[in-house]
Amino acid sequence: MAIPLTELPFGHEADVQTVENVTPDDPIALRLRDLGFVAGERIRLVARGPVGADPLLIQIGFTRFALRRSEAARVLVEPAAAS
Repeated sequence: MAIPLTELPFGHEADVQTVENVTPDDPIALRLRDLGFVAGERIRLVARGPVGADPLLIQIGFTRFALRRSEAARVLVEPAAAS
């Protein structure tokens, strides 16, 4: 079951399912896809900001991105099975 990236527990991994457009031709959603937030990509929530858990630090491969919660909410993920 896909959940918004903002609901992924700290330190957990997930697979990106989709990036939702908030508006038609959403430039933020397009940029997230360009950065590598594409279906099937494995990501990990590395850290949360000190105030209101904003921003979120997300790792894709060896690259890390700081996303505002409003941006991260566009990304739907499938949490990875615990090993």
